[in-house]
Amino acid sequence: MFEASLGVDVGSVTTKLALVGRGDEVLDTLYLRTEGHPIKAVQNGLRQLARRAPASLAVGAAGATGSGRQLAGVLIGADAVKNEITAHAVAALKIAPGARTIIEIGGQDSKIIIIRGDVVVDFAMNTVCAAGTGSFLDHQAERLGIPIEEFGTIALRSRRPVRIAGRCGVFAESDMIHKQQAGYATEDIVAGLCEALVRNYLNNVARGKQIEGPVVFQGGVAANAGIRAALEKALQQPVMVPEYFGVSGAIGAAMLARETMEAAGAGTRTRFRGFEAGDMDFTTSAFECQGCPNMCEVVEARLGRKVLARWGDRCGKWSQEVA
Repeated sequence: MFEASLGVDVGSVTTKLALVGRGDEVLDTLYLRTEGHPIKAVQNGLRQLARRAPASLAVGAAGATGSGRQLAGVLIGADAVKNEITAHAVAALKIAPGARTIIEIGGQDSKIIIIRGDVVVDFAMNTVCAAGTGSFLDHQAERLGIPIEEFGTIALRSRRPVRIAGRCGVFAESDMIHKQQAGYATEDIVAGLCEALVRNYLNNVARGKQIEGPVVFQGGVAANAGIRAALEKALQQPVMVPEYFGVSGAIGAAMLARETMEAAGAGTRTRFRGFEAGDMDFTTSAFECQGCPNMCEVVEARLGRKVLARWGDRCGKWSQEVA
C-alpha cells in the first residue's frame, strides 16, 4: 500500500522518530533531546529524516505516542495517537515474539508491562520519584565526574558493589557521598548505584508483578550495561536488550499507524502533513476554563492563526469545538 510509516515518541527528556517499512523493517531512526521544546524537537526530527530519506519514499501512515503524544499528533498529522504502553508492547512483541515482561526505563519515568498470550494484561508506571529513572543516573554521573556513556562499562569492572540506599534520590546521593568519603572504589560505587536503581524499580514500579521470561529491556537506560547486569542479577534470568531499544515507542507507534490505515481500507488517505511540517509555524498556548469548578487547563495548538486542536478539558467543551 505504501513504502513506510512514521512513528514519533515525545517524552519529557527525549524525542524519538522512526520510519518503518511494509515488512516492519526499521528504515531509519532518530533519538533527540527534547530540551523542554517538544515542537522544535519534532520539527528538527522531521527535517533530519527528510534529508536522509530517498526522494522516492512515500509515508502512508503516521503515529504518535509518549507523554507529548497529543501535541506530536497535531504537529505531524497523526493517523493514530496511542499511549506508551500499547506502543512499547507492539514493538517488543515484533522484536521478541513470546515476550512476557517488558521493562522500560526512560529519563523521567519508568514502566513495566506484563504480557500473557501476546496481550497486555497488566502494567504500572512511575512518574513521581526520580530514583528509578535515567535522570537519577545522569545526576550521580555528573557528581562523580563520569560521562554517562561510560557509566555501564565502569560498573561492570566492579567485583564488590557497594550497597547504596535507593528508595529516594536524595538519600541515595547522600549515601553515595558518604561512600566516596569512606574511600570505596569508584567502580564499586557506580555498580552500587546501578543496583540501587534496580532495587527501586523492582520495589516500586514492579511491586506485586509476576516477572516471567522472556524479559525485554527497552528505553534509553537499556544502553547502560551496568543496569542490565544488575537486572539479570536481581531477576536471576537473562534480560534481552533489542537493537532499537531506545526508539521502541516510536517503532510501535509507526506499526499501530499502519494497522489503523490498513483497517480503514483502500483509498483512505493519511493525515500526515508531510516532512514539510518541519518548517511550519506551529505555536501552543494554554488557558484556564472558567465554565465550571473543575477549572481545566486547556492547551491550544495553532498553525499560524488557525486553531488545530485543543485538549485538557474534561467535558470536551473546547476540544469538540475543533474536532
